[in-house]
Amino acid sequence: MTRRLAQLAAAAALLLIGWGAAAAQDPPAPGDTLAEMTLAPPAGPGQRDDLGLAGTGPFELREIEADLLLIEVFSMYCPYCQAEAPEVNRLYERVQGTPGLRDRLRMIGIGAGNSAFEVGVFGKKYEVPFPLLPDPDYTIHKKLGEVGTPFFVLARKEPGGGWKVLHTLAGSLNGAERYLEELMTLPGVKEGGP
Repeated sequence: MTRRLAQLAAAAALLLIGWGAAAAQDPPAPGDTLAEMTLAPPAGPGQRDDLGLAGTGPFELREIEADLLLIEVFSMYCPYCQAEAPEVNRLYERVQGTPGLRDRLRMIGIGAGNSAFEVGVFGKKYEVPFPLLPDPDYTIHKKLGEVGTPFFVLARKEPGGGWKVLHTLAGSLNGAERYLEELMTLPGVKEGGP
């Protein structure tokens, strides 16, 4: 009986440890600070300049020169990401056409489980105008809480260089115009303050 109780206690402890590890990887939520991430360099011409990056190699998220950053977590194999790609492109175009926002907000896509080749294929097929970055070993995906795809995170750069999450969305934008209108109502987006 004592041996059986010890086995049950050990199993319960392992479950609690596993649950604690899973809880530590929750998706980002408004008010959270994004974990620091090392990202692969963008491959497209001019994309390093668009993000304000110096050098040629991998870079840290904090190195992106922008007040606001919209991250799309996608996979080239995700049918929802494929269907959403034209709408995400429209969102980028709307941001670029919005005075006072186009110079402040940058967009990147992170290909969860995708190689540089795979994100390149996705970018070319769907004519994605913003940088798509590979995450072949799911390192970034894990830091973002192993979210489903597509998943969007809008963050504002803090004085120390970190990124504070303002908004997240799992799934469809439900229209680029509607989504941009929603983002523009968030404190710190339209006016640029906290």
